Amino acid sequence: MQRPPQEDFLLKETKPHLGGGKVIGDKFTSTYDLVEQMQFLYVRVVKAKDLPGKDVTGSLDPYVEVRLGNYKGTTRHFEKKSNPEWSQVFAFSKDRIQASVLEVNVKDKDFIKDDFVGCVMFDLNDIPKRVPPDSPLAPQWYRLEDRHGNKVKGELMLAVWMGTQADEAFPESWHSDAATVSGADALANIRSKVYLSPKLWYLRVNVIEAQDLNPGDRSRFPEVYVKAILGNQALRTRVSMSKTINPMWNEDLMFVAAEPFEEPLILSVEDRVAPNKDEVLGRCAIPLQYIERRLDHRPINSKWYNLEKHIIVEGEKKKEIKFASRIHMRLYLEGGYHVLDESTHYSSDLRPTAKQLWKSSIGVLELGILNAHGISPMKTKDGRATTDAYCVAKYGQKWVRTRTIIDSFAPKWNEQYTWEVFDPCTVITIGVFDNCHLQGGDKSGGAKDSRIGKVRIRLSTLETGRVYTHSYPLLVLHPTGVKKMGEIHLAVRFTCSSLLNMMHMYSQPLLPKMHYIYPLTVSQLDNLRHQATQIVSMRLSRAEPPLRKEIVEYMLDVGSHMWSMRRSKANVFRIMGVLGGLIAIGKWFDQICNWKNPITTVLIHILFLILVLYPELILPTIFLYLFLIGVWYYRWRPRHPPHMDTRLSCVDNAHPDELDEEFDTFPTSRPPDIVRMRYDRLRSIAGRIQTVVGDLATQGERLQSLLSWRDPRATALFVIFCLIAAIALYVIPFQVVALVTGFYVLRHPRFRHKLPSTPVNFFRRLPARTDCML
Repeated sequence: MQRPPQEDFLLKETKPHLGGGKVIGDKFTSTYDLVEQMQFLYVRVVKAKDLPGKDVTGSLDPYVEVRLGNYKGTTRHFEKKSNPEWSQVFAFSKDRIQASVLEVNVKDKDFIKDDFVGCVMFDLNDIPKRVPPDSPLAPQWYRLEDRHGNKVKGELMLAVWMGTQADEAFPESWHSDAATVSGADALANIRSKVYLSPKLWYLRVNVIEAQDLNPGDRSRFPEVYVKAILGNQALRTRVSMSKTINPMWNEDLMFVAAEPFEEPLILSVEDRVAPNKDEVLGRCAIPLQYIERRLDHRPINSKWYNLEKHIIVEGEKKKEIKFASRIHMRLYLEGGYHVLDESTHYSSDLRPTAKQLWKSSIGVLELGILNAHGISPMKTKDGRATTDAYCVAKYGQKWVRTRTIIDSFAPKWNEQYTWEVFDPCTVITIGVFDNCHLQGGDKSGGAKDSRIGKVRIRLSTLETGRVYTHSYPLLVLHPTGVKKMGEIHLAVRFTCSSLLNMMHMYSQPLLPKMHYIYPLTVSQLDNLRHQATQIVSMRLSRAEPPLRKEIVEYMLDVGSHMWSMRRSKANVFRIMGVLGGLIAIGKWFDQICNWKNPITTVLIHILFLILVLYPELILPTIFLYLFLIGVWYYRWRPRHPPHMDTRLSCVDNAHPDELDEEFDTFPTSRPPDIVRMRYDRLRSIAGRIQTVVGDLATQGERLQSLLSWRDPRATALFVIFCLIAAIALYVIPFQVVALVTGFYVLRHPRFRHKLPSTPVNFFRRLPARTDCML
């Protein structure tokens, strides 16, 4: 018996102070109404002019230092420039301000000590407040002063204001929370960012035939096949059955291509000369941007492509000018499919590739990433444990990444993001990670960002218009077991623009119609999904700042299809849970038949009698009963979104060796004795599954043998019984037969025998094909 989930692993409802608490009706007045307001002091340093020279040569290498108490931010410096332009923004958290004066110093970069040029001072009590959608505050020129308040040569253009994280300057600004981070690469790695997945297409290559091939050895029948390469993807056809110089295939090869199309499709026709030797008979390269795009199932015209044969002359590859061979193909980009880069069980987007086929959105999803608490230490820095946490959220083609909160086990992000929703039966995924690239890309030594945990929220489980504020446990499975890494505080709202359109979506196919008209095989889908995830992770890792491969693969659940004893057990328990209702009905009916509760049994007899006499009431009664059950359960409907369930996942009582097997690489990297033990365990499990499958096959074969005359006496008895039953059922009214059968099944235990019934005995004696198996 599985124990209930621990209290610490459960979802907790919260009541945060969202949007500064300004409520009008059901909406907040703030643009960031799903997060707590955070106040910041913003300083925009635009440019300077007429700065005086400080060196012996009269030149100046100026930069600006913005100082507020113990916090200090600096702009980049320019060499020998008296009219520099910076256009940089600094943001100081109001919660950490411990000074009453803001200093903006202009300095001259020097090898030994930087020279002071001038400054501008601001009293924090006199700084104006700005709340979007107010227009940005216009920068002004300020005359520089020396340390005693006297005017000096030079002016500085600044804008200083108090604002919130809703300010458009917030994402690109330097933050006082990250004062310890230096370097352009490191600063880029801690900023919030929005990414878009590349637009993915399925490329179908229908290889039909080739003509006029020129094999090197004409004394043998050529064994020709076609190999196609697109980027890192390589597929090949079977060897043509027509072993001539005009082979035929008529075979489809499927690839995943991403816009912008950077690499051409390279096809080569090859002849298998020997078991490990292939001769290239011709090649052609086809740029994808010139390939036709298909939006539906209408056929595309085929084309002939010339094959070029290359020969090596004095170490250089040259084109051989001869009579050209040709290949006949049908190439097109499939716009009617949805390129699966996620599992269909928790996909965030189900639209086809071609934008012309998209339907209008049905609503808006808003996510407020508030904060986290109890985050586990992820690394050590300067001899102490620390965590630099950030969040990534993925829905549809849009990925968002929050800023990194430096050195905090209770980070506060308070960032809000919005997505258009096209299908309610989709899932948003939010992951939390530890940033290991604060020293810049080149200084991190190939370190990977560590995973802290993730949350999935299915939109169809949310009530429209309601704000869900919950604290979700961040659970990560380690080889030692499941571990809670902390909790993340989220606010989620799904707003529906048209209830009628959303209800209509429930009657539509889950995937675009091309998946059903021309379905792809399971092996094709698995291979294409792997290629799609590789392309998405590669493209996003090239962005600035990069969304690294380990992040994308964790968010897309790459590797979830691998064998896991724990997942297998969990799926068995899920099946048992599904069948639990049927088993409960069977036990209840057995109690009725055995008169455990005589009053209930009598009522069932009366209901059965009414339904037999008035059969037109059967279906209305069933649907009315289901309606009443649904209305009754409405009182206990789930009030919280689903979350990661440790009991359902079978992680709270998983054996350490099973977890070690789950984290093993593919192919395995474990010692031979452990692999042998696991193989024997898998054989024993497969043996039990084999027995169950064999029993099912036996029952099916017994049904077939009723009329197969495999057992002539049993078949003769069954045929005679069928004749008598046909005559009896023709003569006797059906209602009488139903009543007699029903009352016989519901008879009192006094009239029952403990031995199996005659039909069961007859069925068990029927022959199966088990005695024919080796």
